[in-house]
Amino acid sequence: MGLSITSIPPTQPHQNTHKLFLYINYILLGAASSCIFLTLSLRLIPSLCGFFLILLHIFTISGAIFGCAAASSGAGKWYGAHMVSAVLTAIFQGSVAVLIFTRSVEFLGGLKSYVREDDGVIILRMAGGLCGVIFCLEWVVITIAFFLKYYAYVDGGNGESAMKRNGKVQNQEDIKDWPWPFQV
Repeated sequence: MGLSITSIPPTQPHQNTHKLFLYINYILLGAASSCIFLTLSLRLIPSLCGFFLILLHIFTISGAIFGCAAASSGAGKWYGAHMVSAVLTAIFQGSVAVLIFTRSVEFLGGLKSYVREDDGVIILRMAGGLCGVIFCLEWVVITIAFFLKYYAYVDGGNGESAMKRNGKVQNQEDIKDWPWPFQV
């Protein structure tokens, strides 16, 4: 997830949030690769639905790798693109998880698997559980990326001016010629 924290020295809360972001992306990477192996164990390569299911997990893995790389390098210009891809991946992962848990037998039939139906449903439900975990982790990653981008904005990343930490909106000299009720 494109974050711009390189221009400021990381403070302790920012550094902990950044590490948490990376750890969750690594967990997401492991969950998506495990889901690919579970899907491949169904032996469903000839079906179009199976291809798209594997392709969804490949997109999830590439998004997690892209997020880790962008966060480590501090490339803030890719933030929007990564957020859009993460949201779309999360939506599709959640949809697949719901589809797997509500219609396991029909979904397995559409995948044209060579595995026995009882074993295939068990494997498919394990993959559906991982899709649900991936759905939740994607939203956690999106939330943490938002906070990291906010921290970068507040601290003045990317050459922008930092937000003022005091509560003053303008100078006191500008207020002196205003009517009395507004001179608070």
